[in-house]
Amino acid sequence: MFQITIFFLYIIAGLMFAATRLSRYSSQHGLFLIVAFTSCMTGILWHAWTLWLLIVSPDGISLSIGNTASFIGLLLSVTAMIGAVEKTLRGLAAGLLGLAALVALMTGGELAAAPAEAMSWQIQSHILISLLAYGLLTVGAIVALYALVQEKRLHAARLSPVNQLFAPMETTEKLLFGITSTGFLVLLVAVSSGFAFVDNLFAQHLIHKTALSLLALTLFGLLLAGRRFAGWRGKRAVYLYLWGFLILCLAYFGSRFVLEELLGRSWS
Repeated sequence: MFQITIFFLYIIAGLMFAATRLSRYSSQHGLFLIVAFTSCMTGILWHAWTLWLLIVSPDGISLSIGNTASFIGLLLSVTAMIGAVEKTLRGLAAGLLGLAALVALMTGGELAAAPAEAMSWQIQSHILISLLAYGLLTVGAIVALYALVQEKRLHAARLSPVNQLFAPMETTEKLLFGITSTGFLVLLVAVSSGFAFVDNLFAQHLIHKTALSLLALTLFGLLLAGRRFAGWRGKRAVYLYLWGFLILCLAYFGSRFVLEELLGRSWS
């Protein structure tokens, strides 16, 4: 039942944010914004509390694919609410909330097997930080794809009412690099905590995950340096981001497949 409630809270917020970008509703924008931010904040708080109860247990972190996806949805909704402070990004916020609503429906379900022994707080912290890094960079990948669609529409000079939902390309890129910077820092902490807290990476068959994460971290760092010192933008920046994200996906899902399906070990 809580999934349906969160779903509708996000859908209402998304529709209201989208409506504020349409000139025909200009006289009602103030009311729409109040409803949008109230619904979005309520959904986020309920979503976050629900996931905390499902994921964090006295014995450690228990994750399912559904709850992992739902966590990414939570980050999508948080990004949408922050982005919606800038009025030109409210169309994008509406799209992010639509995706968040869909993955919120995946909350719950069968959880991963509980760890045989209680996890230390260090390992729990490492897992949560890694999940946060992956979630943030997933949000960035969605914004990057949005930027590609936006650039394609601009070059095609398509004129339609839908254009009102798109922010200026510069604003979208600013959001993307803000997410990239935050995701890079959190991923750096996640990788560092892995080296500090995970005993014997080779014995636990995690060296390939670590190597791929380091490669992804390098690409995101290169992207940020290119942006800072060479002014990288447009397709070059977006494609480099997506390559870094693809490698990070291989580190996460590839490692999980190898450990659980081939080696019969717990991913956590």
